[in-house]
Formats: sequence, structure tokens, C-alpha cells
Amino acid sequence: MSVESQLSEDQKTLTIHMDEKFDFGKVQEFRIAFTSAPSTIHTIIVDLEQTEYMDSSALGMLLNMQKTMVSQVKTFRIVNSRPQVSKILKISRFDKKFQLS
Repeated sequence: MSVESQLSEDQKTLTIHMDEKFDFGKVQEFRIAFTSAPSTIHTIIVDLEQTEYMDSSALGMLLNMQKTMVSQVKTFRIVNSRPQVSKILKISRFDKKFQLS
């Protein structure tokens, strides 16, 4: 698995599952995951359960996703972060832009 997206049955929630590394090498796959979603989505969830490493380009990709989708999507969530990834997100103040859990 690299980047895998999953649409809810009601087509209102898009979940993007990331693998072990969330870095510049995933930019194209990540962008396609959210830009190819139907216009019915209101929530995007980025699931980082498998992610052990995240760099600054991953933070930029998350911000770019939010900037691109903000007119359509009401809620942006980042879930299942491992402690080391969660620390990066909190230091970078992502808890102000995303719901973290």
C-alpha cells in the first residue's frame, strides 16, 4: 500500500490511508487521492496509522490539500497518528487547522 483512498457509502467522507513514509515521494499520489474525489464530500480524513516517518513536504501537502478543498470540505481530520508523528503535527501547530485524534 502506498496511498489508498476510501469513499464512504454516502459519498460524504473521503479517507486517505498513508503508508510508512509520508514524504515528497507521495506528492502525486496524495494529490490524486483528494482531487479525484466526488464533489459530494464534506469531510476528509487522513489516516496515519501506518505512518512512521513524515517530513516537511508532507506538512506542505496537507496544507495544500486544505487550501485546495476548503470551499467544498467542511472538516479536515488527521487520525491514528503514532506518537512521533503526532509530536511533529503538534509542534507545527496543525492542531489549529486540522482535527487531530
